[in-house]
Amino acid sequence: MKKVVVVSLHVGYWLLYFFLLLLILMCLQIGTNLKQQPFFADFRFGVFFASFAIFPAILGFYGFYTVLFDKFLIQRKILLLFVAGTLTAISCSFFSACLMSALRSVRIGPGLFQDGLTASVQIMTVISIIALLNGIIGLIMKGFIRWYTELKLKEELTQKNFEMELALVKSQISPHFLFNTLNNIDVLISKNAEKASVYLNKLSDIMRFMLYETKTEKIPLSKELAYIEKYIELQKIRTSNPDFVKFSVEGEVFNAEIAPMALISFVENAFKHATNLKHGNAIQIKVSVDVNQIWFECENKYQELTTKPEHGGLGNDLIKRRLLLLYPNGHCLDITRNEGIYRVKLHIFSHEN
Repeated sequence: MKKVVVVSLHVGYWLLYFFLLLLILMCLQIGTNLKQQPFFADFRFGVFFASFAIFPAILGFYGFYTVLFDKFLIQRKILLLFVAGTLTAISCSFFSACLMSALRSVRIGPGLFQDGLTASVQIMTVISIIALLNGIIGLIMKGFIRWYTELKLKEELTQKNFEMELALVKSQISPHFLFNTLNNIDVLISKNAEKASVYLNKLSDIMRFMLYETKTEKIPLSKELAYIEKYIELQKIRTSNPDFVKFSVEGEVFNAEIAPMALISFVENAFKHATNLKHGNAIQIKVSVDVNQIWFECENKYQELTTKPEHGGLGNDLIKRRLLLLYPNGHCLDITRNEGIYRVKLHIFSHEN
């Protein structure tokens, strides 16, 4: 908690305490001759009253606040806290009693010990209660400040962990994609160098995207889709049948935003595990956009007997984890395998609607 806020809490409390004392004095003044000067306006009475109600309150408050909280309450030594708090309150009353006796020697106030043992004990008990009550409030205030400070610290640590984990996930995405793409272009170079040059330019655009666009939390959906489109073009190197993949987009994509590389992982896995690339629609990718909502669907055909489990690259667990980090309460993911079709449905939405 900022120092200015802490200071404001202390100042506010003491202003409230002084205001309460003023109300008590005004109530005591009632019944006296209103034409006379209020007795609490007298300087000597003010000094005496301060030694009775203000000094023990301050000592009790900051004794509990600065010492007892850290030594006992924070360590959950409740019994020792009770004993130490009681002794602190009694010590405050003795200090106040000595102060009032010293003031009497200079003819300020009636003193204390001259009124008899019974009266002295009663007054010191009242002073002890004043110190104890203020001390308890000091404990409460210190506990609130400590709780709020630790809460903010935990929030900052959680945010740092989130950023580090998200960066780690992102770092695992880029090298895997680059590795597959370079392999595909390497195959093409020996067959058609001119065409390979075109694809190298596309790869350059993709690398530029990964290096610069992925550093922000959100990017325009249009850039993400352009990235996927270039990826699809690079993947077509693997087959002479350009119709094996179908990619369609619906809606106003230019007004939507998305976390960078939130969709490419599913597209990459679809290409990795798709079979029958010589047939049409082996892979189908569809993106639909509405107000603050994005629907993504990706499916690929596979042969259950020949398809091997995912090995290396990005598994579903990693992809799901990244979505949980990016959209903890703003996405719905459904992955199914049915009759040789692997289908991913992702709905990203905003709670503003």
